[in-house]
Amino acid sequence: MIHELKIKPQYYEDIKIGIKTFEIRKNDREFKLGDILILNEYDSGAGTYTGQKILIVRVTYLLNDPEYCKEGYVILGIIPVGERHG
Repeated sequence: MIHELKIKPQYYEDIKIGIKTFEIRKNDREFKLGDILILNEYDSGAGTYTGQKILIVRVTYLLNDPEYCKEGYVILGIIPVGERHG
């Protein structure tokens, strides 16, 4: 399944260069291993998408253990698989 999500610019860059290999997300989309996330860079201060950068990642790990995750949230292990510019 493909999920389109917002992401702040600093997190986008960290994922792109490989130092952030996870996402913590509300599990309102029934995330599964192998899902593709299309991360659209979003400027929360301006309340708009930048339209400049879109990062495509694959979910490689999913943790939804209530001992480690807030109720209703998951930790997703991710790897970048592509990028495109608006």
